[in-house]
Amino acid sequence: MSGFLDKKYFVSRELSWLEFNARVLDEAGDVGNPLLERLKFISIFSNNLDEFFMIRVAGLRQLLSSKTLQTDCSGLEPAEQIKAIKKRLKGLIEREYRYLRQEILPALEEKGIQLVNPEQLSSEQRVFLKEYFLNQVFPVLTPFAVDPSHPFPILNSGAIEIAVSLSRDDSGKVLHAFVEVPQLLPRFIRLSFSPKNKQQYVLLEDLIMEHIQFLFSNCKIHEIIPFRITRDMDFSLDEEGVADLLQYMKKELLHRKSREPIRLELPKGSRGKLTEWLMEQFQLDDDLKYNVPMPLNPAAFFEFIGKVNRPDLMNQPWPPLPVPEFANGGGSMFNVIDREECVIDAVPFQGFDPVVKLLNEAAEDPDVLAIKQTLYRVSGDSPVIKALQRAAENGKQVTVILELKARFDENNNINWAVKLEESGAHVIYGIAGFKIHCKALLIVKRNKDMRIKRYVHLATGNYNDKTAKLYTDIGMFMCDPEICLEVSSLFNVMTGYSSPLNTWKRIAVAPFSMRDKFVELIDREARISTKNNPGRIIAKMNSLVDPEIITHLYYAAVAGVKIDLIIRGICCLKPGIGTSNINVISIVDRYLEHSRVFYFRNCGEEEYYLSSADWMPRNLDHRIEIMFPVEKESVRKIIRQTLEIQLKDKRKSRHMLPTGTYTRTFNKVKDNSASQFRTYQLFQEIYDKSRQRREEIKKLKVFSRPPEI
Repeated sequence: MSGFLDKKYFVSRELSWLEFNARVLDEAGDVGNPLLERLKFISIFSNNLDEFFMIRVAGLRQLLSSKTLQTDCSGLEPAEQIKAIKKRLKGLIEREYRYLRQEILPALEEKGIQLVNPEQLSSEQRVFLKEYFLNQVFPVLTPFAVDPSHPFPILNSGAIEIAVSLSRDDSGKVLHAFVEVPQLLPRFIRLSFSPKNKQQYVLLEDLIMEHIQFLFSNCKIHEIIPFRITRDMDFSLDEEGVADLLQYMKKELLHRKSREPIRLELPKGSRGKLTEWLMEQFQLDDDLKYNVPMPLNPAAFFEFIGKVNRPDLMNQPWPPLPVPEFANGGGSMFNVIDREECVIDAVPFQGFDPVVKLLNEAAEDPDVLAIKQTLYRVSGDSPVIKALQRAAENGKQVTVILELKARFDENNNINWAVKLEESGAHVIYGIAGFKIHCKALLIVKRNKDMRIKRYVHLATGNYNDKTAKLYTDIGMFMCDPEICLEVSSLFNVMTGYSSPLNTWKRIAVAPFSMRDKFVELIDREARISTKNNPGRIIAKMNSLVDPEIITHLYYAAVAGVKIDLIIRGICCLKPGIGTSNINVISIVDRYLEHSRVFYFRNCGEEEYYLSSADWMPRNLDHRIEIMFPVEKESVRKIIRQTLEIQLKDKRKSRHMLPTGTYTRTFNKVKDNSASQFRTYQLFQEIYDKSRQRREEIKKLKVFSRPPEI
């Protein structure tokens, strides 16, 4: 095999991401979803789009500024990608606001939930709003004039701003000013005196514009326009020249506020002198200006969903199920892992509690000597961090590798790093030039015979108790001596100057051996595949981008290997070119599909792997990632069943076409094949069977007691 495939086999990374966000938007248009769930997907679509501009479009603009003409895998130059993005987004944004304004909000109004403009209100309601404005909003607001003595202000990325043109009563000269809509105040204000059985809300920016005169006394207001800018948040870091990474990151986060604008959003139909003045001030290219229907920033509807508090308009909750092996209550986590050797925990279908319980037990157990853990994204009130702090305070050797460069979680991670160090933990900020993205927990314990024993938890997702309720991930608790030893050596690589092991046999680690391992597994499947005994690969991940991996997959497919790819997000591989052996599906449902699972048939000697890594150059070449085998047959069976369930999903799966677009699944409300629901049922059955066995054992113990004399 020489070189990569021709560009015709590839989809642009950026356009593929837009197709993923289009699938998120499909969920907002799906009438089979409850109303507030549809609104939630509007919020997710909008929030995703913000990050896309801040990072991906910003990166393309940087390439343009540096006059870099490199093409992506599909052959598009940066300028061509930006043009294609603008064209694709036009239709998506129109569809977003059509769902919001013509379908979801009117349907909510029928359910007694109404978003209103101040001019629609009764005199009694307007009095209430005026008092609310004067008491709760007005004291927080600060108008910013723009003139020779007041330079153009640095406007916050993502905030809704109100531009004002005005003149003083004693002068006809037109002046300009800004008022920022405070992001710390509620965006949706619930009205008193609403009609019976109705909830009515007013947007904060509408309230401010209604009473803008209070901010400019003795002035004549000519025009007011709400708008929003998004800034370039993409930055690279030369860690070799940084003496103190923590302090450097703190300064870099402050500089973000003044980064270049990368998008300007204005109300659709905006025109006039104030609009022209804004355009002159920002001097943005046309491809960065977006005229959108109101309201701006639909991502804020997350707040609205929480305020209305209507469970009947949401999905029926699926309470996390107990992990059967840990469900007996009482017994030590270490004893259970000793007995079972390998225990699976699949969040959010099962709870994240076992991870927290293991850490809490380790923090208090006098025989636990050391705890080592990688942290990439953790919650704002993390029980994981609290357990690690308590362990350090109890004298354990606690080492935490906390990735400061986890995008948009930098501030949170910096705060936790300081608190962990204050508790006595050793905090490592990563390895120069790499992000540490692997998910690993290692506990070193002294047994009763005074021998040292290691325990590990490895996972596909972060140690975050909040996202563990929203993302599908798989973790495994193990005490296998070889895997524990190899994970221990990986920690030595991450914390010190130890060289990567050439003898890693059970795990694979990026950027050292994982790429070669995946290529070897794919090529082996192609090599041993025959017409009567074809090879099989199932790979589930967030994104597939890497040209080398895609090339090897295509050669395997041509050799007869049947390949099923379950790719939630970006997929740069176009299926169906020269072979029908590659099937690509994407599943978007109530939970974010986040687990990375890899299956290779291997002539019947099946192999299963879990990993923290997607098939992307950044994961395979520029991050510390881990891949680990699943060898216990009962666990392999569960993973096999979950993959089969996903491949049979006709309700929430979309199939990728050779054009790079996807099929849609609207209105199949009677189809019960939705894989997340079926997966929850699977784990419910597993738990019920386990509970039934425990009850039977209890009965046997009762009947087997010797008779009393």
